[in-house]
Amino acid sequence: MEERIGIIMNGVTGRMGLNQHLMRSILRIREEGGVRLQDGRRLMPDPILVGRNAEKLQEISQRFGGLRWSTDLEACLADERDSVYFDSGTTGMREGNVMLAISKGKHVYCEKPLSVSTESAVRLAEAADAAGVSHGVVQDKLFLPGMRKLRRLIDAGFFGKILSVRGEFGYWVFEGDWGIPAQRPSWNYRKEEDGGIILDMFAHWRYVLDHTFGSVEAVSCMGATHIPRRVDEGGKTYECTADDAAYGTFLLEGGIVAQFNSSWVTRVYRDELFTMQVDGTEGSAVAGLRECKVQHRANTPRPVWNPDVPNPIRFRDGWAEVPDNMEFDNAFKVEWEMYLRAVGEKAAFRHDFWDGARGVQLADLALQSWSQRRWIDVPGLGKRRG
Repeated sequence: MEERIGIIMNGVTGRMGLNQHLMRSILRIREEGGVRLQDGRRLMPDPILVGRNAEKLQEISQRFGGLRWSTDLEACLADERDSVYFDSGTTGMREGNVMLAISKGKHVYCEKPLSVSTESAVRLAEAADAAGVSHGVVQDKLFLPGMRKLRRLIDAGFFGKILSVRGEFGYWVFEGDWGIPAQRPSWNYRKEEDGGIILDMFAHWRYVLDHTFGSVEAVSCMGATHIPRRVDEGGKTYECTADDAAYGTFLLEGGIVAQFNSSWVTRVYRDELFTMQVDGTEGSAVAGLRECKVQHRANTPRPVWNPDVPNPIRFRDGWAEVPDNMEFDNAFKVEWEMYLRAVGEKAAFRHDFWDGARGVQLADLALQSWSQRRWIDVPGLGKRRG
């Protein structure tokens, strides 16, 4: 019992929209026969690609067998055949586009950050609730293999009492001025174009912390614009007005302390671009994008500080790999399937716009903390789902 579900996909000419959402999620779901619902039906996605560049849209359409495409978003939203609107376009245009989609009765699914301010994100969440549409925000890091293994350890009680969390994210983004081009777009470094690593990454850290360890209750953050000038896509030097690094500390419910360094100006000396260490009374773990390693208290070495002799302990040798024990699908695809299943079964989606609003809220409060050089309490925001 196959049932078509039309999806208006706005922003697929961008890297994330094309690679993760169209190619590795929607088209892969189509190849696998759709999303199975509890009653036996299968939802088959039928995407229409939307954007401002007709040449790019046509090229993508032809590459994947003649997908529907359009440069007229309003006309697409007026078409009753397509019930879902997905937005991975620029953050600054998101509120207007999503509000229009909600007014047309579309279910809405968005990339993060949900919007550029807490007030805007709350407006979207309230509007989606009032319209009775299914709304969701991308929270891909929850579904990465490394994070799912870590979740398995928490559920099994491996850590005992969790004490602290420490995350390291980032890599060197080239300035573009000495022969190697930058690998991120220039708008990332312009505040006036909604750039900055705090707005980008703290939306991630909020849902990772909330859904894995406990609600964030307070934040202290120091940001920085370490590289003052870069070279844009056209070879022109420009002034950087947005933060390219952030050093955040978070207090979670239950007294857990979390620290995250986020940087586009760091050189990687670790196994993956993102690693997170969790320390507990009975064991510790280090999770990355795909891997997760553990050390139980029974295997913990007893080092003695003595810088006058070579270190006798090979610390990495005392950690064991958490086995896969299952097949891990693409994180974006996993959440797309969850969202489409919620739409098809008329069920609440756990990772909704309120979750997205809390991510924007944390970024706003982190920026306030940086500006005022103090801790900021994080008040409750909206309803929470299981």
